[in-house]
Amino acid sequence: MNKQIRLLIYHTDDDDPKKCSAKKMHKFGLAEIEKNLRKLPKKSVILSPFSKKSISRQDRENVEKFGLMAVDCSWKNAEIKFEKISNNRITRSLPFLVAANPVNYGKVLKLSTIEAFSAALYIMGFTDQAKSILSIYKWGPHFLELNKEPLEDYRKAKTSAEIITRMHSYIDDTV
Repeated sequence: MNKQIRLLIYHTDDDDPKKCSAKKMHKFGLAEIEKNLRKLPKKSVILSPFSKKSISRQDRENVEKFGLMAVDCSWKNAEIKFEKISNNRITRSLPFLVAANPVNYGKVLKLSTIEAFSAALYIMGFTDQAKSILSIYKWGPHFLELNKEPLEDYRKAKTSAEIITRMHSYIDDTV
């Protein structure tokens, strides 16, 4: 079995706890939740929709050592929260993907925390863990089916720049 990547969540208690994929991940022992930013590893890679650089295979080694972090906050407050959190940390965005969660189904880049983790893990080549974490939701595996072609494309890319180039073909197809 592949190495399990440490998944960390900086949780801000902005969203409805009943719909919170981060809390469910924690409940199932799939991720650690932290509410104190200072307690999170400085060298973990943070998934941020505001990062200029995409997650890629280049991030594998760092993620294996220090973990992968997501921020669970409301989309309404996201820009402010990420600005505060990203200071002097490694941030990576996700490329073009479509949400499968019931709240934002079909919306581009409006992924739940669990979808963001799964996508990042898949892109870096940790496909077993990407699939495994999604199994706690009935709709979870559908996320990978819905995004199968782009995720495979992104996974084959070696660098952030390659992913961005591949991403543009999907954006151009939808516009």
